[in-house]
Amino acid sequence: MSAHSISNILVDFLGMLDSFQLNFDKSQLNVVSDKYALYKPTCDYDKKSALEQSIRQYLLKLIKTPDIDIKVIENYISLCVELCMKDMCNSTLPIILLSDTFDMSTLDKCEQLFYYVEVNVNIWKQQTFFMSCKNNLLRMCNDLLRRLSRSQNTVFCGRILLFLAKFFPFSERSGLNIISEFNVENITEFGGDEEMDVSSNETEETDTEEVDKVKIDFNFYKKFWSLQDYFRNPVQCYNKVSWKMFTSYAETVLAAFKSYKLDDVQSSLNPSGDYFAKYLTNQKLLDLQLSDTNFRRYVLLQFLILFQYFTSTVKSRGEGLELKSDQEKWVKDTTETVYSLIKQTPPDGEHFSQVVKLILKGEEHWNQWKNEGCPELKRPLTSITDEDKKDEPDAKKKKTSKLPGDMLKEAYSQGKVLMGNPELTKLWNSKDNLEACKSAERDFTPSLESYFEEAIQQMDPAAAVEEQYKKVNDSNYAWRALRLLSRKCPHFFLNATPNVEKNSEFIENMVKRCVKEKPSSQISGNGNGVDQDPAEVEVDTKSEEIQEEEKEEDWEAKADPEGDADGEFFLLLSLLLLLFLTDGE
Repeated sequence: MSAHSISNILVDFLGMLDSFQLNFDKSQLNVVSDKYALYKPTCDYDKKSALEQSIRQYLLKLIKTPDIDIKVIENYISLCVELCMKDMCNSTLPIILLSDTFDMSTLDKCEQLFYYVEVNVNIWKQQTFFMSCKNNLLRMCNDLLRRLSRSQNTVFCGRILLFLAKFFPFSERSGLNIISEFNVENITEFGGDEEMDVSSNETEETDTEEVDKVKIDFNFYKKFWSLQDYFRNPVQCYNKVSWKMFTSYAETVLAAFKSYKLDDVQSSLNPSGDYFAKYLTNQKLLDLQLSDTNFRRYVLLQFLILFQYFTSTVKSRGEGLELKSDQEKWVKDTTETVYSLIKQTPPDGEHFSQVVKLILKGEEHWNQWKNEGCPELKRPLTSITDEDKKDEPDAKKKKTSKLPGDMLKEAYSQGKVLMGNPELTKLWNSKDNLEACKSAERDFTPSLESYFEEAIQQMDPAAAVEEQYKKVNDSNYAWRALRLLSRKCPHFFLNATPNVEKNSEFIENMVKRCVKEKPSSQISGNGNGVDQDPAEVEVDTKSEEIQEEEKEEDWEAKADPEGDADGEFFLLLSLLLLLFLTDGE
């Protein structure tokens, strides 16, 4: 198809939108995609601009249609969202359409359409829309707030602010009051300087119960509403003169609340659900306001918020703005008085007091977060318990492992060879295996001293160990002892080795010879590692030599020196023992 001008493409798209006849469901997405694909790729920018312009022009036609249903506009914008996800339009187009609709609609229709914006907050937070649309969304919401009245459209204003709080992350700097500025523009206006005659229309009859009540005159009226100026800008309370005025006004108002006791009959909870963002400051209403539950709770809660600001640590607070010890004591005592009045205010005063404490406790954490510079909030990493693992489906339990080809490629890039086993891979890729084998940590052969320590202790007559319970009579122990002696004892293969009937006797003989050559500090006969007296060691050595000589004489006496058969028998026995030990190794 030949190249088209933007005007021709625009006309084609407008005709296509007209053909939908206000039916903008997702089935029409394929029609738009096919129409969009008819134009050559060389004019991508032209056809995208033409499609966006045709969509905006057709939206104006929809808004001008009398009694147009809001649902039609919502479906139309949803179709544009799908086009943006297919990269057929810029990602800012849906927000531009919403902004145009809000600008050309009444507040009632804006309130209905804003529900569509709230429900699709997850779409606006997607990566496709967030970065490009966040400024447009913020501008659109601010334009709406400028059109609304904070006192008459309070709920709609709150919905817009809640949407912005959900849309932007906590760490978004544009939504944070970093330096703790106060809304000093929120001025509460009340009556003039001249006193009004409130009691002229009242009867002169007074009940005995009202004698103790604080007189509601113009002086009290002025003090009461002057407190709003301190609530609006708490910094002025750090001035000495302003502090005295504030404490005087606060004590007068709290005394009035104490004198005006409320019961469940007098209290009103506004069952209609209406909410008023600004106080009514007419002097004639003050007597009724003091008897109203909601009004009293509003004022008492303002006191608690102000007192928390005085006692908390605020990083952005200027230097020298600190309370003195007597002022802190007054704040502490007055806080207890306020909580006492809240508990006495029906209905459910005790429960309402606990809720207020919980809310103010949460505000302390937010204040600490701001003092730390508003770092980004992240969810803590929670460890999965065994019960949670049981509840998980099998698909989630299986971890996705790497493909063998990817593992081999990664190992090759690091100069390693995979052997299929972690230990074999570690051993194969070690730089010097021979040196590792020569390491002292690889020598598991025990020393003669450590292995025969218990046997030496049992050979001592003072130990009084029976022959059958000695270690040398254990076949496993004897076998290991012979292997160890063949490796480390120099007397094992001597020709003078006498003929023995039992391995235990041979082992004892070898051990005694080794003990003679080792210092007493290394092998202690008592096994306690304590050095013996040299004289005792010498006596013991001599007695052992005498016993050894006596045994050799006994063996020689048993043997016939002139019998060749006995000599051959002894030689054959030595050779068999040598072969037996060699085969064992």
